[in-house]
Amino acid sequence: MAGFSDKFQDGLMVVAEKVDDNKYLSSIKNAFTVFMPFVIVGSFGTLLNALIASDSTGLAKWIPWLANLKPAFTALNFCTMSFMAIPIIFLIAMNLAKHNKVPEYITGVVAVASYISVVPQSVTLGEQSTAGLAGTTLGAQGLFIGMIMAVLVTELFSALIKIDKIKIKMPPAVPAGIATSFNVLIPIFITLTLTSVAGIMFKMVSGAHINEWIYQIVQAPLEAIFQSPAGIIAIVVISQLFWFLGIHGGLVISPIRNPLMAAAIAANVAAVGAGQVATQPVTYGFWLNFVVTGGAGITLSLIFAIFLFSKREDHRMIAKLSFLPGLCGISEPIVFGLPLVLNPTFAIPFIFNSGISTAIAMFATSIGFLPCNTVDVPFGVPVILSAIIGHGWQGVVVQIVILAVCTFTWAPFVLISNKQAATEA
Repeated sequence: MAGFSDKFQDGLMVVAEKVDDNKYLSSIKNAFTVFMPFVIVGSFGTLLNALIASDSTGLAKWIPWLANLKPAFTALNFCTMSFMAIPIIFLIAMNLAKHNKVPEYITGVVAVASYISVVPQSVTLGEQSTAGLAGTTLGAQGLFIGMIMAVLVTELFSALIKIDKIKIKMPPAVPAGIATSFNVLIPIFITLTLTSVAGIMFKMVSGAHINEWIYQIVQAPLEAIFQSPAGIIAIVVISQLFWFLGIHGGLVISPIRNPLMAAAIAANVAAVGAGQVATQPVTYGFWLNFVVTGGAGITLSLIFAIFLFSKREDHRMIAKLSFLPGLCGISEPIVFGLPLVLNPTFAIPFIFNSGISTAIAMFATSIGFLPCNTVDVPFGVPVILSAIIGHGWQGVVVQIVILAVCTFTWAPFVLISNKQAATEA
């Protein structure tokens, strides 16, 4: 049994190392990490509309002039969340170009231009068609094809730019910026020509643009799995397995998780903006509020369990030092101070508590008690307050239930730890 456990741990370590070392996954992870503040700011556009500009729920009910600010708050949402595909393509290409040691900004622009070359460049208004890009092209529905295009185009452009024979070389007296522009001229021409022709050929063969096809075949099914109780609980447990090994599980799964969460909050905001009900439960705000309430593994509940049941002075001291960080969702002090890493005594609750809390929140959503959020709260906002901002009073109730249930899930293992300490003494 010990041999199997060692092999399993070694296998997870190898996976984590490969994810961290893989330049494609690393580039995607870094791009979404950089863009996450913009998603949060954009989601607040919806909140500001409701609190200030709405004539039914906001201050505009008493100060009618404030309704004039609604277009501004809508623009705040559009320029971040409804436009997310373009900057994310640019950021992925830049990160990957850095790995490939080619010009980063030029590569980012080439990736964006290549993406636009394969999507519809016209929109239909009534019975007329006019030049433009549809919201589905610019927003969350374009994420997956955008990510694919960013990777493929960057690799193609990187290969072309390293071919010395196709560079237009300028005399040494020419400024470096101008010389670089001429050096990349032919690689840019070849790249954009290939993507433009490939895009129209795909449309001729399939009858649909490639972004529409990828969304239907790849992105939509992945979103459905991610938003299902079984799918999200499985991802959460996998994340916690990495945490148990001392690896930041959230960072390992972020290349898969973050695009789907960004698409979910964008869909919720769009639904509410259209007068409909938000239907995507698993967002970044959901993850912070209910999946890692008080820290990965619901370690804030462990702190409560130690205060209530532990007779070990060392554990109680660590719990006291970890309490304030735990309120803000920072679990590292207790994870590495107790420690929980590779600690068989606390392995079961540490690995499965986040899955239990996710199941509670998903159940509350399924029965209509917990609303799907349209505002993502930044990391570090204390529990209770984060729930009020993101999910209203219902979120507070669910957080309290999660913390209570998980406190008593941790309790038996705290008592076992007491016995172990007594035996060692």
